[in-house]
Amino acid sequence: MNFAFLLDPLDSLKIYKDSSYAIMRAAAARGHRLFAIQQEDVVLRDGRAAALAAELTLAAGEPRWYRLEDKTETSLARFDAVLMRKDPPFDQEYLYSTYLLEQAEKEGARVFNRPRAIRDYNEKLAVSNFPAFAVPTLVTRQAALIGEFLAAENDMILKPLDAMGGSGVFRVRQGDPNTNVIIETLTQLGRSTIMAQRYIPEIAQGDKRILLIDGEPAPYALARIPKAGETRGNLAAGGKGVAQPLSARDREIAAAVGPWARAHGLLLTGLDVIGDYLTEINVTSPTGIVEIAAQTPCDAAEMMIDALERLC
Repeated sequence: MNFAFLLDPLDSLKIYKDSSYAIMRAAAARGHRLFAIQQEDVVLRDGRAAALAAELTLAAGEPRWYRLEDKTETSLARFDAVLMRKDPPFDQEYLYSTYLLEQAEKEGARVFNRPRAIRDYNEKLAVSNFPAFAVPTLVTRQAALIGEFLAAENDMILKPLDAMGGSGVFRVRQGDPNTNVIIETLTQLGRSTIMAQRYIPEIAQGDKRILLIDGEPAPYALARIPKAGETRGNLAAGGKGVAQPLSARDREIAAAVGPWARAHGLLLTGLDVIGDYLTEINVTSPTGIVEIAAQTPCDAAEMMIDALERLC
């Protein structure tokens, strides 16, 4: 099969931990052809969606980890699957990419994750679809409402709606003298909507990443444990990744979210679970595949290729 990957610039990928690279490597090992597309390579010409795609060969041991052929303008519908793996932030250009990929779907392209679902389900806000598994949450840009939320909960997490890797996440406790300036900064003086969630002490045991592949959970989660003196467990913020079998509660959450993810064309979904609570549903470019495979018999990249071969 021919698989096209819409990625960040190839030289920016850290292949020792990159989930997209792991998926490409698993696909290449089975003899599938790989093609690389950058965000700016996707075009709409006379109402038809295409991309300037370059065939990609993995080249371990060479100065670069890849070799690229010349770019050729190709209809996206000609690939067996197009994998949207561009990292956030979900900015205006990301939005435009979903529009172009949705047009490609109308022409017969198979795009994973589906562009409409990526666009419709913000990774922070998507938990509102599963209130039974969520902590008390407030989404607003009004400082007074955030202050009332803090007074009720005593300890909260504030985070922007469009960032990744723990960027812009603050823990605020009742009586913190920096509360007002944190709220002002995150909301840009009331111009940007943010999320407040009750602080979950079980973060000390890790912010678990559960991978759903075509709605089915991988049997191991990656618990991202904060370093000393840090609230965030994100690996990008210095957290330590420890793979562990899913708990009964993890499986309960996965069983609830899985059918929803499958129905919306979310082939690879990353659930973030702290303690007993679902805190985020990652739909853009979920990670954790490499760390789990390094510590357990579970290879989610192989599971991904199994799903792609089955669906395509």
